[in-house]
Amino acid sequence: MLVTSRPLDEYCSSFGLSRAGLRALPGPLLDCPGGAAGLSAEARVLGCRVVAADPLYAAPPAVLADLARAGRDAMAVQMRNTPQRYPDARHHRYDKYLRSWDRARELFTADRAAHPHRYVAAELPRLPFADGTFALTLSSYLLFAYPDRFAPDAQLSALLELVRVTDPAGEVRVHPLHDGNGRRCPHLDGLRAALGRHGVTSEITVRPAGGLNSRVLRLRAARRPQGADGPFGACT
Repeated sequence: MLVTSRPLDEYCSSFGLSRAGLRALPGPLLDCPGGAAGLSAEARVLGCRVVAADPLYAAPPAVLADLARAGRDAMAVQMRNTPQRYPDARHHRYDKYLRSWDRARELFTADRAAHPHRYVAAELPRLPFADGTFALTLSSYLLFAYPDRFAPDAQLSALLELVRVTDPAGEVRVHPLHDGNGRRCPHLDGLRAALGRHGVTSEITVRPAGGLNSRVLRLRAARRPQGADGPFGACT
C-alpha cells in the first residue's frame, strides 16, 4: 500500500473542502488513514483540531519516513508512466507537485514529533474513539483503492465505523471511489443500500472539474437533524 504525503490543498481539492470551512468546524476532524500527510499540521494552523489515525503510527518514525519517501518515488514513476490518469499535470509540473509532497512530509514529521497524541495507531474497522467524536471524517485512498484488501463486507464494516465515530450533525467523506487502475467499484450501489439498512444515508457528489477523481461518497447518520448542512458545506 502506498504511503502518501498529501498536502492540505490536495485534501481540499479531493474532498471539496475549503480553508474557511475547516476553520468553521465545530469539532475535531479525523483523517483515517492519515499516512504521512500534512493535513494535521496545516489545518491546525487554521485553528482546526485534527486527529490522524493509521496503523503505521505504531512503527518507529524512521520506518514511516522511509515508507513515505518510497511512496513519493512510486508516485513519480506512476505519473511518468500513466500521465492520462493525472489530468492536473496538464497545468502543473510533476516536479512541482511532488515537491508539495516533500513539504507535506516534512510538516508531518515535525508535527508528529511535537503533537504525538494527535497521531493514533489504529486500523479500520475498529477505531479507539467514542461515538460521535468528530465533526468531519475524511478517508482517502484506502477502502476502494485496494479492493484486494477490502472485500465488500470489510468495506461496509469500515464505513459504518467511520460513521460511528462521526457526530450525527457531521459527515464522512470518502475518496476516491475507484482502485489504483482506475476501475470504479462495481458494487457501490449495493454497498450504499446496505448502509441504508444500517441507518446511514449516502450520496455521491461530483466536483465541477469532472473526471474519475471528482466523485466523493458522503455519509451521514440517518438521525442527523433535517436541514443541517454543516459548516463545511457542500462539495464545490
